[in-house]
Amino acid sequence: MSNLETHPVPSLVGGTSAVAAEPVLEPLPVKEVWLGESRVRRLLPTLGRRMVGAWCFLDHYGPDDVAGEPGMQVAPHPHIGLQTVSWLHAGNILHRDSLGSLQTVRPGELGLMTAGRGIAHSEESPVPHDPVLHGAQLWVALPDAHRHTAPAFAHHADLPVVTAPGVRATVFLGELDGTVSPGRVFTPLTGADVALADGARTALPLEADFEYAVLTMSGDVRVEGSPAPVGRLLYLGCGRDELRLEADSAARVVLVGGVPFEERLVMWWNFVARTGEEIASARDAWMEGDSLGVVHGYHGPRIPAPELPPVPLKSRGRVR
Repeated sequence: MSNLETHPVPSLVGGTSAVAAEPVLEPLPVKEVWLGESRVRRLLPTLGRRMVGAWCFLDHYGPDDVAGEPGMQVAPHPHIGLQTVSWLHAGNILHRDSLGSLQTVRPGELGLMTAGRGIAHSEESPVPHDPVLHGAQLWVALPDAHRHTAPAFAHHADLPVVTAPGVRATVFLGELDGTVSPGRVFTPLTGADVALADGARTALPLEADFEYAVLTMSGDVRVEGSPAPVGRLLYLGCGRDELRLEADSAARVVLVGGVPFEERLVMWWNFVARTGEEIASARDAWMEGDSLGVVHGYHGPRIPAPELPPVPLKSRGRVR
């Protein structure tokens, strides 16, 4: 999925100086942005925090009634230096990319695209498509040793599950409680969708050296005794060996976490790099030719890159 903002703000992210080394409960602000004809909630990067582990971007969208509507229509656009994770609770999305991949992603399935040195893709609601669309789109920053890796796309329909009374956690990326997703990762991560039954009370095991955050997708949930409203991201810091969750109705939350990302990164539009010069070079490559890839089969023009800001891309830190 693309960042479709016409005036994206560049920022430097990563580094561990602002990571909460102890457990915290920090509700993060929500920024609403347009994705085509739909409004989505941008939770990372946001005012106050830009990363959780290697997770550097998180949009939550829906549930939206798309019956009789085009649904998601994101034209071809490029990425470098990251992985994209498509995660659905309702609806279906057709993924195309410059490798020739053509895959419909459905609820409970992992669509994992590794941009590496460069890839282009599109995402659209197929025809016909399901009447409701609800999901999350996440990006993972690639560490320096792997950011120029060959681009790839993987689809995993069968994902491992951690269960306890009233709880079913699907591990879509990384590891939770010794259960490992088949999705390839390049830094220690957790990405899990936790379904809680009405009245569930549980404690999920965590890694004390990870930092974590929880997104409530649906239902009435308390995290460590604090309300966690739908569509909000609650930052948890580090130093936890378990996470207490309570549900007063059937609920779903997404848990993301990982080892704090030490490297400093420049993020702008759909690119993750190390310098402003690399960002400018990637933008030029997209606007001037096909070196970042061509998506065949999408009916419509590709998305042009926004203009770069008139000032050099410069550091704003992990937290602002």
